[in-house]
Amino acid sequence: MSKISLPVKYGYTLFAIVLAVYYWREYGPTNFLYFCDVALFLVVAAVWTEKSIYASLAAVGISLPQLFWQLDFMSSLVGFPVVGMTAYMFDEQISLFARGLSFFHFWLPMLVWFLVWRLGYDRRALVGWTVIAWGLMLVSYFLLPAPGDPLAFPNQPHNVNYVYGLSDSAPQAWMPASAWLSMLLVGLPLLFYFPTHLLLSWLDSKRPVVIGMEI
Repeated sequence: MSKISLPVKYGYTLFAIVLAVYYWREYGPTNFLYFCDVALFLVVAAVWTEKSIYASLAAVGISLPQLFWQLDFMSSLVGFPVVGMTAYMFDEQISLFARGLSFFHFWLPMLVWFLVWRLGYDRRALVGWTVIAWGLMLVSYFLLPAPGDPLAFPNQPHNVNYVYGLSDSAPQAWMPASAWLSMLLVGLPLLFYFPTHLLLSWLDSKRPVVIGMEI
């Protein structure tokens, strides 16, 4: 029997289709190279195939990074943003529809953990997501627009995956650009992906086998 109910499968897939069409039209295909967007489509594969590897990859990749998004959003609601990365969610010049779509950054990690609970955690996800992340960062650095790139198309994402720093308007100036990229290539797996992998592995060892009723 299926472990994921049809309403979850169809509802999530419909959302992913609407988001994909809107983002392609507004921002172009390079927008889908963000870690969070890759995770979003991995979840589509997870809900339909019910293979734990897809949910596990997404969980390793976005759980801790998106926690910062969640914290910044919640703190911004009360007027004390942590880093300001969700300021656009309160910008009335951006349509409510677009901001509503972007709210998936808040709830997607919760859905991913639910899927891992239902499907189990695949320990290959640490290496798998690290390889995916390295590929995405290298493409973002060498092939996509840097912050403030005047040759970029209108609305085309700049500084995808923050490979030039934390700002979309100017590269970071703390260190050489190659050093920043190297720091991400090493630091994200060590400080974000590996701890998530350890926690998910431990929780999975405690997880009862889920049989029968769909959720």
